[in-house]
Amino acid sequence: MASRARVRAPELVGAGGWLNTGGKDLTLADLRGKCVVLDFWTFCCINCLHVLDELRELEEKHRDTVVIVGVHSPKFVHEADHQAVVDAVARYQVEHPVLDDPALATWKQYAVRAWPTLVVIDPEGYVVAQHAGEGHAHAIERLVGELEAEHAAKGTLRRGDGPYVAPEPVAGALKFPGKAVRLADGHFLVADSGQHALVELAEDGETVVRRIGDGERGLVDGDRPRFSEPQGLALVPAGLDLGYDVVVADTVNHALRGVRLADGTVTTLAGTGKQWWQGSATEGPAREVDLSSPWDVAFFDGRVWIAMAGVHQLWAYDPATGTVGVAAGTTNEGLVDGPAAEAWFAQPSGLAVSADGERLWVADSETSALRWVARGTHCVHTAVGTGLFDFGHRDGAAEQALLQHPLGVTALPDGSVAIADTYNHALRRFDAASGEVSTLATDLREPSGAVLVDEDIVVVESARHRLTRLRLPEEAVRVEAVAHRTQRAATKVAPGPLRLDVVFTAPSGQKLDLRYGPSTRLLVSATPPELLVSGAGADTDLSRELVLSGELTEGVLHVSAMAASCDDDPAIEYPACHVHQQDWGVPVKLVAGGARRLPLVLAGME
Repeated sequence: MASRARVRAPELVGAGGWLNTGGKDLTLADLRGKCVVLDFWTFCCINCLHVLDELRELEEKHRDTVVIVGVHSPKFVHEADHQAVVDAVARYQVEHPVLDDPALATWKQYAVRAWPTLVVIDPEGYVVAQHAGEGHAHAIERLVGELEAEHAAKGTLRRGDGPYVAPEPVAGALKFPGKAVRLADGHFLVADSGQHALVELAEDGETVVRRIGDGERGLVDGDRPRFSEPQGLALVPAGLDLGYDVVVADTVNHALRGVRLADGTVTTLAGTGKQWWQGSATEGPAREVDLSSPWDVAFFDGRVWIAMAGVHQLWAYDPATGTVGVAAGTTNEGLVDGPAAEAWFAQPSGLAVSADGERLWVADSETSALRWVARGTHCVHTAVGTGLFDFGHRDGAAEQALLQHPLGVTALPDGSVAIADTYNHALRRFDAASGEVSTLATDLREPSGAVLVDEDIVVVESARHRLTRLRLPEEAVRVEAVAHRTQRAATKVAPGPLRLDVVFTAPSGQKLDLRYGPSTRLLVSATPPELLVSGAGADTDLSRELVLSGELTEGVLHVSAMAASCDDDPAIEYPACHVHQQDWGVPVKLVAGGARRLPLVLAGME
């Protein structure tokens, strides 16, 4: 057994209390004897949702020795609402205890810098590993195996059931629905995300006509299909015969599916069922290219455009050629306009085509922004929103208006667009002609999409598990303006030279994969760009000397790191390889006497 650094784990505290424990408050003493994995997450974060899925197998395989504890650490104000956390735990079928930490108390105690971050605590209560980002489940499983053997030998391992207590199930026709479309006969087809199915409702928006999918997670085609948290839906335009009538963004399956309404038969159109990683193909035959959490779809400019939330891009599927590929975005997370190949997005989650077909509206959720793509040129523009850290509920001129994590957009006949302003529980409107933002309705619970029906609009109230029909008002609702910034404390750094070190230690039994050249990648940029005098750009070394401007007082460093590791055993002919990756947005405050080194842990211990 190799020696490893051990640091006593701080206590777990959170003002929101505990979920999934049957009402009991847990302490580290209650968990002594178990291998504990703390998952610092927030429910807006697509990377956090990926990690929830990565951990499911580990959770099941080591149920008698491992306790996973979700530490919910909010970015947005809405995520600090306890009921919203309760809803999210149910929505994403989290089957382990969750600590609601709205003030980031435990986050600060563990010096966490990024969502998601995983911390491993051994059975004696010591921190033995930390991992930021995705792709670490295999490393944690190997470490757990070592800890089980070590502490079984020492007599400090306690086997048996963990503290998880399942909540009471809630019955209903819909469970956390995502998007909806209106069918030719006036019925609604709804992505019933929480029950892994599609539901056809009658014109009243309540009566169930049929279900497509049996409610179990899976990627199964045919007349007995299965989905996994489907979200976006797009009707095939009239006159286009493709053999299916609806395209579905099957989010957790990382796939596009086609549905023939006549008999409910489902066909996979794009995706392999595996998540896209850096280095994977970005174009090619649609069934051979990996996707990453497609959240919405829309027919635009001759193709099916995809809000690829998992990699902060827009992709497009061409039904005529059966190919798929990147249409806009670089995979960098942020708000940058311009040519499609240079633009940055942040979890695009809603799409809608303008009434004249000239614009593709985009709900860019993590930047709390409304963006649009021009037909033909595919140049990207921002209508509302300023970046990753500013959000709120403010109407008026678009350049100063604020949204909070919108997930849906609906084009209106007059050229304006309705916005499902999800974390503000509101329906907003942007008038492209006047450049004004207004509020159409409030007191909606996490609206995620909307459908026009004559003079009305039918809103998908995801957290109320229903469709709600509203009359489009002639005048906007008056709402008191409020503005927020993400509550993470800025890191104090000194102007001038700054050493950036991304800490990465290959998992036990593995080494960096150097067979095809460097196995690491580091990309650095800043908002505003002038923050970085030098050091921006991509390279293969995980350490870099930056120079920060002395003319600014604050900004954000954007750091993206990737490392590939493989089995370190010459006897293995085909070693298993794994990719570890994470994006950090680090708010910094430039002060005399500030830090001259910025360490970020990708995997290992600082």
